[in-house]
Amino acid sequence: MGGARSAAGIAAGLAVLLAGCALGPAHPNASGGRIDVVATINAWGSILAQLGGDRVHETSIIVNPDADPHDYEPTPADGRAIATARLLLTNGIGYDGWAAKAAAANPDSHRADLEVGKLVGVPAGGNPHRWYSPSDVTTVADAITAALKRVDPPDASYFDTQHAQFETQGLASYHRLIDEIKTTYGGTPIGASESVVLPLADALGLNVLTPPAFLRATSEGVEPSAGDKSLIDRQIATKQIKVYVVNSQNSTPDIAAQVQAARARGIPVASFTETLTPATASFQEWQVAQLQALQRALAQATGR
Repeated sequence: MGGARSAAGIAAGLAVLLAGCALGPAHPNASGGRIDVVATINAWGSILAQLGGDRVHETSIIVNPDADPHDYEPTPADGRAIATARLLLTNGIGYDGWAAKAAAANPDSHRADLEVGKLVGVPAGGNPHRWYSPSDVTTVADAITAALKRVDPPDASYFDTQHAQFETQGLASYHRLIDEIKTTYGGTPIGASESVVLPLADALGLNVLTPPAFLRATSEGVEPSAGDKSLIDRQIATKQIKVYVVNSQNSTPDIAAQVQAARARGIPVASFTETLTPATASFQEWQVAQLQALQRALAQATGR
Protein backbone atom coordinates (compact mmCIF):
# COMPACT_ATOMS: atom_id res chain seq x y z
CA MET A 1 0.00 0.00 0.00
CA GLY A 2 1.85 2.50 1.00
CA GLY A 3 2.69 6.02 1.38
CA ALA A 4 5.22 7.11 -1.16
CA ARG A 5 8.70 7.55 0.16
CA SER A 6 10.95 10.33 -1.06
CA ALA A 7 13.57 9.45 -3.65
CA ALA A 8 16.25 10.61 -1.23
CA GLY A 9 14.91 8.36 1.52
CA ILE A 10 14.84 5.31 -0.71
CA ALA A 11 18.34 5.97 -1.99
CA ALA A 12 19.66 6.44 1.52
CA GLY A 13 18.05 3.25 2.74
CA LEU A 14 19.45 1.22 -0.13
CA ALA A 15 22.90 2.69 0.34
CA VAL A 16 22.89 1.55 3.97
CA LEU A 17 21.57 -1.85 3.01
CA LEU A 18 24.06 -2.50 0.25
CA ALA A 19 26.95 -1.29 2.37
CA GLY A 20 25.89 -3.63 5.13
CA CYS A 21 25.49 -6.69 2.94
CA ALA A 22 28.65 -6.66 0.84
CA LEU A 23 30.07 -9.70 2.56
CA GLY A 24 30.96 -11.97 -0.31
CA PRO A 25 29.67 -15.48 -1.12
CA ALA A 26 27.57 -17.29 1.43
CA HIS A 27 28.88 -20.26 3.35
CA PRO A 28 26.83 -23.36 2.44
CA ASN A 29 25.88 -24.18 6.03
CA ALA A 30 26.17 -21.09 8.20
CA SER A 31 23.64 -22.05 10.90
CA GLY A 32 24.90 -25.15 12.61
CA GLY A 33 24.42 -27.42 9.61
CA ARG A 34 21.09 -25.91 8.61
CA ILE A 35 20.64 -23.95 5.40
CA ASP A 36 20.16 -20.20 5.75
CA VAL A 37 17.04 -19.14 3.84
CA VAL A 38 15.48 -15.68 3.67
CA ALA A 39 12.08 -14.33 2.65
CA THR A 40 11.39 -10.62 2.35
CA ILE A 41 7.93 -10.96 3.93
CA ASN A 42 6.76 -13.45 6.52
CA ALA A 43 3.67 -14.43 4.53
CA TRP A 44 6.09 -16.30 2.26
CA GLY A 45 8.62 -16.91 5.01
CA SER A 46 6.21 -19.09 6.97
CA ILE A 47 5.72 -21.32 3.95
CA LEU A 48 9.46 -21.44 3.33
CA ALA A 49 10.13 -22.41 6.95
CA GLN A 50 7.52 -25.18 6.89
CA LEU A 51 8.77 -26.64 3.64
CA GLY A 52 12.37 -26.53 4.84
CA GLY A 53 11.59 -27.97 8.27
CA ASP A 54 14.54 -28.67 10.51
CA ARG A 55 16.96 -28.52 7.58
CA VAL A 56 16.72 -24.74 7.30
CA HIS A 57 17.21 -21.62 9.38
CA GLU A 58 14.59 -19.19 8.05
CA THR A 59 14.66 -15.40 8.37
CA SER A 60 11.74 -13.18 7.37
CA ILE A 61 12.64 -9.52 6.97
CA ILE A 62 9.22 -7.83 7.14
CA VAL A 63 7.33 -9.16 10.15
CA ASN A 64 5.61 -6.25 11.91
CA PRO A 65 1.80 -6.54 11.55
CA ASP A 66 1.43 -2.86 12.51
CA ALA A 67 3.62 -1.63 9.65
CA ASP A 68 2.92 -0.98 5.98
CA PRO A 69 5.34 -3.28 4.09
CA HIS A 70 5.41 -0.89 1.12
CA ASP A 71 7.12 1.71 3.30
CA TYR A 72 9.78 -0.66 4.63
CA GLU A 73 13.29 0.73 5.03
CA PRO A 74 15.96 -2.04 4.90
CA THR A 75 18.72 -2.28 7.50
CA PRO A 76 22.32 -3.51 7.39
CA ALA A 77 21.20 -6.67 9.21
CA ASP A 78 18.75 -7.34 6.37
CA GLY A 79 21.59 -7.01 3.91
CA ARG A 80 23.76 -9.45 5.84
CA ALA A 81 20.90 -11.98 5.94
CA ILE A 82 20.45 -11.74 2.17
CA ALA A 83 24.20 -11.97 1.53
CA THR A 84 24.56 -15.20 3.51
CA ALA A 85 21.37 -16.93 2.31
CA ARG A 86 21.43 -20.13 0.27
CA LEU A 87 17.86 -19.41 -0.85
CA LEU A 88 16.31 -15.95 -1.20
CA LEU A 89 12.57 -15.61 -1.76
CA THR A 90 11.40 -12.17 -2.87
CA ASN A 91 7.93 -11.10 -3.91
CA GLY A 92 8.79 -8.81 -6.80
CA ILE A 93 6.05 -6.96 -8.71
CA GLY A 94 7.32 -3.67 -7.30
CA TYR A 95 6.85 -4.79 -3.70
CA ASP A 96 10.40 -5.30 -2.42
CA GLY A 97 12.79 -4.00 -5.06
CA TRP A 98 15.36 -3.15 -2.40
CA ALA A 99 15.94 -6.89 -1.82
CA ALA A 100 16.62 -7.58 -5.51
CA LYS A 101 19.21 -4.79 -5.48
CA ALA A 102 20.86 -6.25 -2.39
CA ALA A 103 21.01 -9.69 -4.01
CA ALA A 104 22.47 -8.26 -7.21
CA ALA A 105 25.15 -6.50 -5.16
CA ASN A 106 26.11 -9.87 -3.63
CA PRO A 107 26.07 -12.44 -6.45
CA ASP A 108 26.50 -16.01 -5.25
CA SER A 109 26.37 -19.04 -7.51
CA HIS A 110 25.40 -21.17 -4.50
CA ARG A 111 22.27 -19.15 -3.76
CA ALA A 112 18.86 -19.90 -5.28
CA ASP A 113 16.99 -16.67 -6.02
CA LEU A 114 13.21 -17.04 -6.34
CA GLU A 115 10.94 -14.14 -7.29
CA VAL A 116 7.22 -14.75 -6.88
CA GLY A 117 6.15 -12.41 -9.66
CA LYS A 118 8.25 -14.31 -12.18
CA LEU A 119 7.10 -17.69 -10.86
CA VAL A 120 3.41 -16.86 -11.26
CA GLY A 121 3.67 -14.66 -14.34
CA VAL A 122 2.59 -11.32 -12.84
CA PRO A 123 4.67 -8.43 -14.25
CA ALA A 124 5.61 -5.12 -12.66
CA GLY A 125 2.51 -3.02 -12.25
CA GLY A 126 0.34 -6.04 -11.42
CA ASN A 127 -1.20 -6.86 -8.05
CA PRO A 128 1.74 -7.83 -5.81
CA HIS A 129 -0.27 -9.57 -3.07
CA ARG A 130 0.14 -13.04 -4.55
CA TRP A 131 0.04 -14.85 -1.18
CA TYR A 132 -3.70 -14.15 -1.31
CA SER A 133 -4.02 -16.27 -4.46
CA PRO A 134 -4.45 -19.96 -3.54
CA SER A 135 -3.17 -21.14 -6.92
CA ASP A 136 -0.10 -18.92 -6.62
CA VAL A 137 0.58 -20.30 -3.13
CA THR A 138 0.70 -23.77 -4.66
CA THR A 139 3.02 -22.62 -7.46
CA VAL A 140 5.39 -20.93 -5.03
CA ALA A 141 5.42 -23.91 -2.65
CA ASP A 142 6.37 -26.17 -5.56
CA ALA A 143 9.17 -23.82 -6.59
CA ILE A 144 10.50 -23.54 -3.03
CA THR A 145 10.71 -27.31 -2.69
CA ALA A 146 12.49 -27.64 -6.03
CA ALA A 147 14.98 -24.93 -5.00
CA LEU A 148 15.65 -26.53 -1.61
CA LYS A 149 16.41 -29.80 -3.37
CA ARG A 150 18.86 -28.01 -5.66
CA VAL A 151 20.81 -26.35 -2.85
CA ASP A 152 20.70 -29.40 -0.57
CA PRO A 153 20.47 -32.56 -2.74
CA PRO A 154 21.14 -35.05 0.12
CA ASP A 155 17.88 -33.95 1.80
CA ALA A 156 15.72 -34.09 -1.34
CA SER A 157 13.43 -36.84 -0.06
CA TYR A 158 12.96 -34.97 3.23
CA PHE A 159 11.86 -31.86 1.35
CA ASP A 160 9.42 -33.93 -0.71
CA THR A 161 7.88 -35.22 2.50
CA GLN A 162 7.63 -31.72 3.95
CA HIS A 163 5.93 -30.53 0.77
CA ALA A 164 3.38 -33.35 0.82
CA GLN A 165 2.54 -32.70 4.48
CA PHE A 166 2.16 -28.97 3.88
CA GLU A 167 -0.22 -29.46 0.96
CA THR A 168 -2.33 -32.30 2.36
CA GLN A 169 -2.33 -31.45 6.08
CA GLY A 170 -1.08 -27.90 6.62
CA LEU A 171 -3.37 -26.33 4.02
CA ALA A 172 -6.35 -28.67 4.50
CA SER A 173 -8.54 -26.22 6.46
CA TYR A 174 -7.45 -23.34 4.21
CA HIS A 175 -8.60 -25.13 1.05
CA ARG A 176 -11.80 -26.38 2.72
CA LEU A 177 -12.82 -22.87 3.73
CA ILE A 178 -12.10 -21.52 0.25
CA ASP A 179 -14.33 -24.19 -1.28
CA GLU A 180 -17.10 -23.58 1.30
CA ILE A 181 -17.13 -19.81 0.81
CA LYS A 182 -17.08 -20.08 -2.97
CA THR A 183 -19.94 -22.60 -2.96
CA THR A 184 -22.14 -20.67 -0.53
CA TYR A 185 -21.34 -17.04 -1.31
CA GLY A 186 -19.98 -16.97 -4.86
CA GLY A 187 -21.21 -13.88 -6.69
CA THR A 188 -21.86 -11.86 -3.51
CA PRO A 189 -21.00 -8.17 -4.04
CA ILE A 190 -18.41 -6.76 -1.66
CA GLY A 191 -16.42 -3.57 -1.23
CA ALA A 192 -12.75 -3.25 -0.34
CA SER A 193 -10.31 -0.62 0.84
CA GLU A 194 -7.57 -1.64 -1.57
CA SER A 195 -6.16 -4.33 -3.84
CA VAL A 196 -4.87 -6.77 -1.20
CA VAL A 197 -8.15 -8.71 -1.27
CA LEU A 198 -8.49 -9.08 -5.04
CA PRO A 199 -6.59 -12.37 -5.62
CA LEU A 200 -8.54 -14.07 -2.83
CA ALA A 201 -11.86 -12.55 -3.94
CA ASP A 202 -11.24 -13.98 -7.40
CA ALA A 203 -10.63 -17.43 -5.92
CA LEU A 204 -13.76 -17.15 -3.77
CA GLY A 205 -15.93 -15.95 -6.64
CA LEU A 206 -16.85 -12.74 -4.83
CA ASN A 207 -17.85 -9.69 -6.86
CA VAL A 208 -15.73 -6.67 -5.87
CA LEU A 209 -17.71 -3.53 -6.75
CA THR A 210 -15.09 -1.02 -5.59
CA PRO A 211 -13.60 0.81 -8.62
CA PRO A 212 -10.24 -0.73 -9.60
CA ALA A 213 -8.70 2.74 -9.82
CA PHE A 214 -9.58 3.39 -6.16
CA LEU A 215 -8.07 0.08 -5.07
CA ARG A 216 -4.91 0.81 -7.03
CA ALA A 217 -4.65 4.37 -5.72
CA THR A 218 -4.89 3.39 -2.07
CA SER A 219 -2.47 0.53 -2.65
CA GLU A 220 0.08 2.91 -4.16
CA GLY A 221 -0.46 5.67 -1.62
CA VAL A 222 -1.91 8.25 -4.00
CA GLU A 223 -5.11 10.28 -3.75
CA PRO A 224 -8.17 8.51 -5.22
CA SER A 225 -10.44 10.47 -7.53
CA ALA A 226 -13.44 12.31 -6.13
CA GLY A 227 -15.66 10.38 -8.52
CA ASP A 228 -14.49 7.02 -7.21
CA LYS A 229 -14.97 8.11 -3.61
CA SER A 230 -18.49 9.32 -4.38
CA LEU A 231 -19.33 6.03 -6.09
CA ILE A 232 -18.14 4.05 -3.05
CA ASP A 233 -20.16 6.30 -0.76
CA ARG A 234 -23.28 5.49 -2.83
CA GLN A 235 -22.52 1.78 -2.82
CA ILE A 236 -22.37 1.85 0.97
CA ALA A 237 -25.36 4.17 1.45
CA THR A 238 -27.59 2.00 -0.77
CA LYS A 239 -26.12 -1.27 0.59
CA GLN A 240 -25.07 -2.44 -2.87
CA ILE A 241 -22.18 -4.19 -1.13
CA LYS A 242 -22.84 -6.88 1.46
CA VAL A 243 -19.43 -6.84 3.19
CA TYR A 244 -16.61 -4.30 3.31
CA VAL A 245 -13.05 -5.74 3.48
CA VAL A 246 -10.42 -3.41 4.93
CA ASN A 247 -6.65 -3.76 4.99
CA SER A 248 -5.97 -2.69 8.57
CA GLN A 249 -2.31 -2.01 7.78
CA ASN A 250 -3.16 0.72 5.29
CA SER A 251 -5.73 3.12 6.68
CA THR A 252 -6.39 6.63 5.36
CA PRO A 253 -9.04 9.18 6.34
CA ASP A 254 -11.09 8.12 3.29
CA ILE A 255 -10.93 4.45 4.28
CA ALA A 256 -11.72 5.19 7.92
CA ALA A 257 -14.78 7.13 6.77
CA GLN A 258 -15.88 4.24 4.55
CA VAL A 259 -15.52 1.75 7.40
CA GLN A 260 -17.54 4.00 9.70
CA ALA A 261 -20.24 4.48 7.05
CA ALA A 262 -20.42 0.74 6.36
CA ARG A 263 -20.90 -0.07 10.02
CA ALA A 264 -23.53 2.65 10.37
CA ARG A 265 -25.48 1.03 7.52
CA GLY A 266 -25.19 -2.43 9.11
CA ILE A 267 -22.68 -3.68 6.55
CA PRO A 268 -20.26 -6.15 8.20
CA VAL A 269 -16.57 -5.20 8.01
CA ALA A 270 -13.88 -7.89 7.67
CA SER A 271 -10.27 -6.96 8.44
CA PHE A 272 -7.29 -8.34 6.50
CA THR A 273 -3.55 -7.71 6.86
CA GLU A 274 -0.51 -8.03 4.61
CA THR A 275 1.75 -9.77 7.11
CA LEU A 276 1.12 -12.59 9.57
CA THR A 277 -1.16 -11.56 12.41
CA PRO A 278 -0.08 -12.31 15.02
CA ALA A 279 3.52 -12.43 13.82
CA THR A 280 3.93 -15.84 15.50
CA ALA A 281 1.13 -17.43 13.45
CA SER A 282 1.77 -19.77 10.55
CA PHE A 283 0.64 -18.83 7.06
CA GLN A 284 -2.33 -21.20 7.27
CA GLU A 285 -3.36 -20.13 10.80
CA TRP A 286 -3.41 -16.51 9.66
CA GLN A 287 -5.29 -17.22 6.45
CA VAL A 288 -7.83 -19.54 8.10
CA ALA A 289 -8.60 -16.94 10.78
CA GLN A 290 -9.22 -14.30 8.11
CA LEU A 291 -11.30 -16.65 5.98
CA GLN A 292 -13.41 -17.57 9.00
CA ALA A 293 -13.98 -13.88 9.77
CA LEU A 294 -14.98 -13.24 6.16
CA GLN A 295 -17.27 -16.26 6.21
CA ARG A 296 -19.00 -14.95 9.35
CA ALA A 297 -19.39 -11.51 7.79
CA LEU A 298 -20.90 -13.00 4.64
CA ALA A 299 -23.27 -15.16 6.69
CA GLN A 300 -24.38 -12.14 8.71
CA ALA A 301 -24.91 -10.08 5.58
CA THR A 302 -26.77 -12.69 3.54
CA GLY A 303 -28.50 -14.84 6.14
CA ARG A 304 -26.92 -17.94 4.60
